Amino acid sequence: MSLGAMSGKRRPPPPRRDEAERPFWISFSDLMTALMVLFLVAMTVALLSVTHEIAATEDRKTAREEEIDRFMDELQTVAARFPGVAVRGRVVDFGDRARFETNRHALDAEQARLLREVTPGLLALARAPLGEKWLKRIVVEGFADARGSYLYNLNLSLQRSERVLCVLLAAPPAPAALPEADRLLARELFLVSGSSFHALKESPEESRRIELRLEFFELDEARPAHREQPLDAEARCPLD
Repeated sequence: MSLGAMSGKRRPPPPRRDEAERPFWISFSDLMTALMVLFLVAMTVALLSVTHEIAATEDRKTAREEEIDRFMDELQTVAARFPGVAVRGRVVDFGDRARFETNRHALDAEQARLLREVTPGLLALARAPLGEKWLKRIVVEGFADARGSYLYNLNLSLQRSERVLCVLLAAPPAPAALPEADRLLARELFLVSGSSFHALKESPEESRRIELRLEFFELDEARPAHREQPLDAEARCPLD
């Protein structure tokens, strides 16, 4: 008889292999579950952050478009004071009141006066909060009709655009000359462009025109540095 039997105590059975390993597998399973929960939480937070950022950007884009539309509505009110001048989209069209003769880039006295009378209202809007915030530049686009060679008409349309700048930057005693502050701002904002064989109208007369196309800053677009530079002492237009 064994000593255990004699003492009346039973020897405990040896531990089973799977019971010895069970605490490890339970801990590993809990760890994987916790990691999965953390991953899902992190992904949810990241998706919410991205969604919020996209929504905020879309809201800013919508606000930008609404403010630019308000600016254009105010410009339309300015243009309405001058019969024949219209605002279409983001373009100021002078219509029949600023037509060029064939192969000519000159504007007559009445056309020049009209340009000088319309521009101060536009520059006043450029100085207003919405203009300060969004208006990037004003592109003067001269157009030619389809007659003649491409390069000749391209040069002619550029000269027509340049003529507009000459009219706006003309100093007194030019009739209805802009004040110096307006001429400085016009020089800063206005840019010359030309177009040949593009955006033709139904007739050659309608095609020989000028338009002012307004361009606006994009969201977070860097603004060019402002340069303080006096007006040119020589007021004579190079085209003359």
